[in-house]
Amino acid sequence: MKIGVPKEIKPQEARVGLTPAGALALIQSGHSVEVQKGAGVLSGFSDHLYSSVGCNIINSIEDVYKNSEMIIKVKEPIFSEYSLIQSNQLLFTYFHFASSEKLTKAMIKTNAVCLAYETVEENGKLPLLIPMSEVAGRMATQEGAKYLEKPQGGFGILLGGVTGVKPANVMVIGGGVAGTEAAIMAAGLGANVTILDTNLNRLKELESIMPANVTPIYSNSLTIEEEVKKSHLIIGTVLIPGSKAPKLVNRDMLSKMMPGTVLVDVAIDQGGCFETSVPTTHDNPTVIIDGIIHYAVTNMPGAVPNTSTTALTNATLSYAIQLADKGWKKACKDNQALLKGLNIVNGKVTYKEVAVALNLDFVNPLKHIN
Repeated sequence: MKIGVPKEIKPQEARVGLTPAGALALIQSGHSVEVQKGAGVLSGFSDHLYSSVGCNIINSIEDVYKNSEMIIKVKEPIFSEYSLIQSNQLLFTYFHFASSEKLTKAMIKTNAVCLAYETVEENGKLPLLIPMSEVAGRMATQEGAKYLEKPQGGFGILLGGVTGVKPANVMVIGGGVAGTEAAIMAAGLGANVTILDTNLNRLKELESIMPANVTPIYSNSLTIEEEVKKSHLIIGTVLIPGSKAPKLVNRDMLSKMMPGTVLVDVAIDQGGCFETSVPTTHDNPTVIIDGIIHYAVTNMPGAVPNTSTTALTNATLSYAIQLADKGWKKACKDNQALLKGLNIVNGKVTYKEVAVALNLDFVNPLKHIN
């Protein structure tokens, strides 16, 4: 199969869809890999590294799309890429369709096959979302600590405090991968951490693995409303696969927070779990609303591209090889995890939660592979 790796052109996106090691594995499986010139430079991977393992270096993004049967990316295509996508071409990347009707309708129009990292599901887990959730969760605490500083407009509190001085209070909403990583980071810095979730079994697990300065609590609207009053940093990580994130912190709650409180919305790719969140960029990462700092960068892991690209390729590579070796139809037929990744196929929405979120017709993906 002919595989293309274009340079990411979403603003402030420094990751690349495939490391040289990942490209080598695909080449050793009998496939050709074309990488756009400079695609991996910001992640620390030079063109020479790719060419030395057998990749063809292509000057233009147009030629990468034109020559490839499968495109491996990191972020969803943006407007300037829409016209480059070919009918029946396989796109393997993050899409987050439920939060963007414009993107969804554009991909429907291309008649391409859109297989989304974020909905590939195996044994109840999302293996291609986990590495970026780990990065984003850890970064959420890191960024939150920075924006709590007074020069950034924050409350002016050190996350871990010092001798004789209380540490900051951190509330993490969601006990999944990102939430767990955020809580561990905050606890490691010495903060007083509360982590909320609605799954009692998960809360029991968190109680057994978390340090003493982390308190797992059952999540409901009243609990959240009480916790926001005393929290200096609030991190939202709630995820419903393929769907929009629920709005768990509403605008009315902002008036009950301490001025300079920081909200970090890790769920912004899925629409955000704070009502007042608006997507931001690494160039302008925060918005202040009612005296509360909102950090909602849509590609947080893009700030640490070397780590993120390597972690992502580690997770996606085995699936990419299956798709290349067998073709997407047989690969999805043989592997239910990949089948669940099909979001749009030849103009039809094949992931139910996306169809429901955007009020579009749903077609069972099995109709496309049998």
